[in-house]
Amino acid sequence: MRDARVPVIDMAPFLAGDAAATRVAARAVDAACREIGFLTIVGHGVPETLIEETRAAALAFFRLSPEEKRRTPRPSHESGRGYTVFGDQALAYSLGVETPPDLQESFGIGPLDEPPNDPYYAAPEAWTFFAPNVWPEDPVEFRPALGRYFARIDVLSRRLMGLFALALGLDERAFDDKIDRPASSMRIIHYPPLLAPPRPGQLRAGAHSDYGSLTILQTDGDSGCLQARTRRGDWIDVIPPPGAFVVNLGDLMSRWTNDRWVSTLHRVATPPDGRGGSRLSLVFFGQPNYDATIECLPTCREPGNPPRYPPISTVELSRSKHMKVRHMDVGYEPPRS
Repeated sequence: MRDARVPVIDMAPFLAGDAAATRVAARAVDAACREIGFLTIVGHGVPETLIEETRAAALAFFRLSPEEKRRTPRPSHESGRGYTVFGDQALAYSLGVETPPDLQESFGIGPLDEPPNDPYYAAPEAWTFFAPNVWPEDPVEFRPALGRYFARIDVLSRRLMGLFALALGLDERAFDDKIDRPASSMRIIHYPPLLAPPRPGQLRAGAHSDYGSLTILQTDGDSGCLQARTRRGDWIDVIPPPGAFVVNLGDLMSRWTNDRWVSTLHRVATPPDGRGGSRLSLVFFGQPNYDATIECLPTCREPGNPPRYPPISTVELSRSKHMKVRHMDVGYEPPRS
């Protein structure tokens, strides 16, 4: 059952320009981001057919043999492109918690195949965010489907930042000059069926917080689900209604808002029986421009609540978090019968 602490926000009135309904939605967003840092959105305008074709293409890729999938390997741990083998990383290491490898495999893409002829994209610090994508030859529908989905969710992420601005008491376009050349990325994560019990402390994704501004997640709603930790320390299931996306905040947004909004720890649990079936998630990580300065927003400080953090760039914050994730260097295949 969906937990009531993760509210459902209807974006349709905001996208249609309904001012009164937008004010209601903005207040609901602010409340959710203060309390749990998670919400689910409906009325987002993303066609269900696009979601279905992207999921089908992703599943077709993950059904390939291990040898075929490894033909498009992740170039390096610093690059979020290409295929990451099963068991290659443990996200809980970002919190200093030692765990077995996470029970997942994934494929990552970035925003551009051919960056514009602009010094912004050629700077040394740009490489991590705008590295060339690598694409498998098969399935043939993989590249076009993921490309269409990325482009559509990128638009949605920018509109969400507009709604966030209103929720923070800012002008709707307050973030526009910080997200006009965003360093966003996407990861398609597959959690294969487990035919043997996980090791002690092993999860499909260990407890962690994201480091960008926002994450937009499309996922299954079955067992072995996404869980978020409340302020009281309880883990609650986050199961979106049909057709909804899950949205959660990252560390960057928490810092931007002077901790008015929270970047919540979350994880992907193993099914109750310790095994379970396949699970697929489409995860879009919204990031501002890599050179954007992240500093306390004017509506998030007052005489009794001064800025808690010094200004920092997107790239500096990203690097500080990314380096804490443990990569295992050698992946292993899922347990098989």
